[in-house]
Amino acid sequence: MKLIERTAFSTVRELSAQFPAVMVCGARQVGKTTLLRNAAEDGRKFVSLDDPDVRALARNDPALFLQAYTPPVIIDEIQYAPQLLPLVKMAIDRDSDKCGRYWFTGSQQFHLMRDIGETLAGRIGIIDLGGISQREELGRTTDEAVDIVPSSIDTETSYETLQGVFARIHRGSFPALVSGRVRNIETFYRSYVRTHLERDIRNLVRITDEERFLVFLKAAAARTGQLLNISELARDAGIATSTARDWLGVLGASGLVYLLRPYSRNVTSRIVKTPKLYFTDTGLCSYLTGWSSPETLANGAMGGAMLETFVVGELLKRYWNRGKEPPLWFYRDKAGSEIDILIEHDGVLDSVEVKKTASPSKSDIRAFAKVRSLGLPIGRGAVMCLAGQTRPLTQDAIVVPIGSL
Repeated sequence: MKLIERTAFSTVRELSAQFPAVMVCGARQVGKTTLLRNAAEDGRKFVSLDDPDVRALARNDPALFLQAYTPPVIIDEIQYAPQLLPLVKMAIDRDSDKCGRYWFTGSQQFHLMRDIGETLAGRIGIIDLGGISQREELGRTTDEAVDIVPSSIDTETSYETLQGVFARIHRGSFPALVSGRVRNIETFYRSYVRTHLERDIRNLVRITDEERFLVFLKAAAARTGQLLNISELARDAGIATSTARDWLGVLGASGLVYLLRPYSRNVTSRIVKTPKLYFTDTGLCSYLTGWSSPETLANGAMGGAMLETFVVGELLKRYWNRGKEPPLWFYRDKAGSEIDILIEHDGVLDSVEVKKTASPSKSDIRAFAKVRSLGLPIGRGAVMCLAGQTRPLTQDAIVVPIGSL
């Protein structure tokens, strides 16, 4: 079984040296528990609230629970016992100069972050964890902090192209699959969907028709990389618009989907305008949409959308692994001009277009000029595609192999 070094390992250590508590959030089975156990020093206790007896103690007698599991401690799946958080806050405030005493994992961010915000604001460092990134899988974690749009051209390094990239897209990024511990992809995702329905979804919202929810999941997966149209999604799933909105919120709270917002200098406009929907794991998305192999996926109708979904997922992980909020947006104007991804840093916008080609042209970046209308300094531009090497495209834009992300 392949041992994979996680980039967020060092981030856990850094935050633990600065905050009394650390929280790792993310979808089920992305490696949250393994990350913390590997980062833990000798003597740090571990307790999982997945255990029904332990969970009952934490809920019914949180004071006794914290006496039994004294810091330094890892408390796994903290969302099952939010009753612990006020007492943790009191314990932290009694010894406010001690850092890293409590480490938590959580799989349901919506309710969990509400509880955290009410009790441990300013006392906790938070890391969102995705699946295994391409860099982690290939052992390139040492240069994780380099610019996403490179400032220099590397013409000597060759990267895998169509076959390798789509094999990774079709398999997905869950550690069990990447490490080789589980080899049957379809069995893994079928079990994952069923387990997720049984353990997590029902805890977030009342679902009486599991088959209808599965139809909704598949309809949402078929729209990855597209502008979100709730009414259309609800119609195809055969449910009310309000239900579709609630269920989509569940997927977001569970870390399974990400909504990419359109860029606007008006922060309120970013929130209310139509976002784009992305699944955070392309393997799960491929399973839900019925693609049986990397070859059929690469050559099928969803090939381009899935490639874009993969790129967005990799960029999200680059920021999440460092404990940062991803400064990612997209651009679309009333005339229909669109830029797949805008990356904002220090008041500058980098423009990124994703193309399922090995030979992009200048016509692929015509929309980059639209960034000037936003009134912000323009940074670098890139076409992320299936080329084997980085190379210049224009004076202001370069070709970036997706295999280099």
